[in-house]
Amino acid sequence: MPAISRPTSKDVAQEAGVSQSTVSLVLGGKWSGRVSPATARSVRDAAERLGYRPNQAARNLRLGTTRTVLLMVPTLSAPFFGPVYTGAARVAAQHGFGVVVSTWPDDAAGPADSPFGSDEAIDGILASSMPVDALGRFRETPAVMLDSGPDGGVPTVDFGVADGMRAIADHLAGLGHRRFGHVAAAVDQWTFHARAEALAAAVAALPGGVLTRGTCAIEVTSAKDAALRLLSGPQPPTALVCDDDLIAAGAYKAARALGLDVPSALSVTGFDDVLLATALEPELTTVRLPAEELGAQGMTALLDLLEGRRPAPRVLHGELVVRDSTARPRTG
Repeated sequence: MPAISRPTSKDVAQEAGVSQSTVSLVLGGKWSGRVSPATARSVRDAAERLGYRPNQAARNLRLGTTRTVLLMVPTLSAPFFGPVYTGAARVAAQHGFGVVVSTWPDDAAGPADSPFGSDEAIDGILASSMPVDALGRFRETPAVMLDSGPDGGVPTVDFGVADGMRAIADHLAGLGHRRFGHVAAAVDQWTFHARAEALAAAVAALPGGVLTRGTCAIEVTSAKDAALRLLSGPQPPTALVCDDDLIAAGAYKAARALGLDVPSALSVTGFDDVLLATALEPELTTVRLPAEELGAQGMTALLDLLEGRRPAPRVLHGELVVRDSTARPRTG
C-alpha cells in the first residue's frame, strides 16, 4: 500500500497562487504589514483545504528555539508545587510549548545541577520561591520569578502573602486572642520574610498583643519541636500561627503531646491550603493560595516576554478559609 504523502508548504503555495515565503509569513503569524489580509485569508483557506500542518520541529530549528520552558522549584516533595506546574503546563500547551521541572536546593551554589547544559536548551525560565540570584548562568535567559518578591530587573508574579497573614491575625484577634506564637519556616525566602513581617506588624498594632517566634524546617518533627518550645513558656501563646500547613501538622502533634485540645485550649492556623489541611482533625484554618493560577499567570507573563512585551508585575490574592482549628481562647 503506497504511503500517503503529507501536503507541504509548496503545495499550499501552489493552491493559493503565492510564493512559499508568503506561506511561511502567513502561517508563522508574521504577515501583518507584509501581506494583504485577503492574501493571508487565501493562504489559510488553502492550508485548511489541503489539511496542511506545519512541521513544528523543523520550524523550531529555523527559529532557533526549542519551545521548552524550565520550571525551577526548591523541592518536588512539597505538595504546593504540583498545581504550580499544572497551571504552567496548561498555558504552555495552548501555545505549543512544553515544560520541564528542575529542583533548586537551597544550598545549591548555582545551576550546575540543572538538567540543561546551557541556556540554548531552553527558551525561558519560571523560577518559583527563590531569589533572582539563583538563576546564575541562566541570568540572561528570559525569566519570570514566581512567589519570589518584587525585583526591578525580572518580571514577577507574586502572592499577596502579607495580606493573607494579616487576615489570619485579624481572625484570631476577633476571637479574642492576644498571645500569638509564630511557628516560622527557617527558610531564607521572600515569601516567609513577608509573612513574618506582616504578622509582627499586625500583633504590634493590637492592644495587649504579644508575639513569640520559633523557627523550624518545613517538616513535621521539626515543627513539633518548635511548637513545644513556644508552648512551654510561663505565658504560652493561645494561638499558633504556622507558615505552612505541614508545619501546622507538627503544631497539632505538639498540642497532643501536651494534652492541649485544638481548638478549645489552643488555636492553630496554617498557610497554603494544600490537601493536608482537610486531612487534619480538626480541619485546619488556613490561607488558600491559588497555586495553579500562579503557574498559569507566570507562563502567560513569560510568553509575553518571549514575544517582546514587558509584562507588568502581578499579585494574586489568597483567601482565608476558616475551619474548626480556631476558637475563642480559654478563660481562667
